[in-house]
Amino acid sequence: MQFIWSILKKLNIYIIKQYIGTFIFTFFVAIFILLMQFLWTWVDEFIGKGVEFAVMFKLLFYTSVTFVPMALPLAILLSSLMCFGNLGEYYELVAMKASGISTWKVMRPLLYFSLTMSVLGFFFSNNVMPVANLRMQSTLYDVSHKKMTLEIPEGVFYRGIDKYVIKVAKKSKDGNWMYDVMIYDHTDDKGNVKVTVADSGYMAMTPSQRDMIFTLYDGYNYQEVIDDKDYRTRRPFQKISFKKQVVSFDMSQFDMKHMSEDAFKNHQTMLNISQLTVAIDSLNIVYDEKMVRNNEALLNRFQYLSMDKSNFAKADKKLKKKQGDMLSNDTIKVFNWPLLSNIPDKERQSVLSIAITGTNNMKESISVNTGNMKRDRINIRKHEQVLNQKFTLSVACILFFFIGAPLGAIIRKGGLGMPVVVSVVFFVIYYVITIIGERVAVNGDMSVFLGAWISSLVLFPIGIFLTFKATTDAALLDAESWKKLFTKRKKSDTI
Repeated sequence: MQFIWSILKKLNIYIIKQYIGTFIFTFFVAIFILLMQFLWTWVDEFIGKGVEFAVMFKLLFYTSVTFVPMALPLAILLSSLMCFGNLGEYYELVAMKASGISTWKVMRPLLYFSLTMSVLGFFFSNNVMPVANLRMQSTLYDVSHKKMTLEIPEGVFYRGIDKYVIKVAKKSKDGNWMYDVMIYDHTDDKGNVKVTVADSGYMAMTPSQRDMIFTLYDGYNYQEVIDDKDYRTRRPFQKISFKKQVVSFDMSQFDMKHMSEDAFKNHQTMLNISQLTVAIDSLNIVYDEKMVRNNEALLNRFQYLSMDKSNFAKADKKLKKKQGDMLSNDTIKVFNWPLLSNIPDKERQSVLSIAITGTNNMKESISVNTGNMKRDRINIRKHEQVLNQKFTLSVACILFFFIGAPLGAIIRKGGLGMPVVVSVVFFVIYYVITIIGERVAVNGDMSVFLGAWISSLVLFPIGIFLTFKATTDAALLDAESWKKLFTKRKKSDTI
């Protein structure tokens, strides 16, 4: 017994060593691929803005952290499939079975590892992900809203500097000298009333890099004088020539302005479980209060909606006493359409106009309130969805292990060929189902719980089936077994 335990202990260490290296490799490869996809999506926001290396490194680091919930289950699936595929391809799994060690015992150490990763994934999703999302979103906002570095093209009206429009016909090779310069000054917000034209100009930055000095040579300043009350008819015009003129531009507008993280911290992806629970309760209370207020406003506007038959009878009796007299506004509101015949002919058109206007206003108000309530409900569902996602990551790690490990033992193919293809297929299925379920749930066509867990519910029976087939040595993907089955079936149909 002690000898068998010693063999199992050494075997567990051997399998874990084979698995850990593959897991780390596939995890970082998955992170790298997702990061490249992110850069491909946002590359237009980064080019030409002169973003510092430290800022870009910070952005890419926090973005990589936010990809862990996608990369971790994929790494477990791929590494499990590759590890058991290698064991099966080199007949190590067969040797273990021949020694009396079942597939389940071989899978056990990796199951413990996957459970550990599942627990770590939960704490990561609850404690690290909100912070990473907050830092990533705030940094991404800063970078995407940063102005591009100053680069005045030739023959084009350049509007990159606030309050100025610049056009140059030609530039020197070093980009400092400009020729045939035209500058429109809009600092007074009065249109194109100030124009400077020069034969040439030299551009240089101050030592502090806060201002750009544009020294112009041989030109004119044109200005329309619009302070005169008769300027529209007289069109006064001012022209000043110069040999040399210095124009200063403030370059602080090109600095990256840091958005406060407080602007993003209340978003659902920036909250942990306890904060999400509080936020959902608060949003539900606000939603219920809005619903009550809207209902009360509607009933107060159309009081007859809340009347019973006895109230209508009393109101009709009261109205008959006033028949022939002009009805008060309150009476018109309460007894609108059913009692129109009791209103004098002279006042009937006025009453109709009032009723139509009031109805249209209320219709518009109901439409606006309905839209607001729908958005509030969607916001609550998004919070509930993020709350469920805190747990789906942990469950996905275990599910993908029960798919990858037995499937690797069945197909008996290691390396980066077949395992990668199979892993990608299962992961795409899981991801597509997840996205569809979450979107349908957010729109209110499915419960949020089901939308968040539907992908796990779909993969769960697949994992159970594959694990059963692998532990019972079923020839699930053996071509010869399927060929014999079809041959036997064909013979039976012939008889």
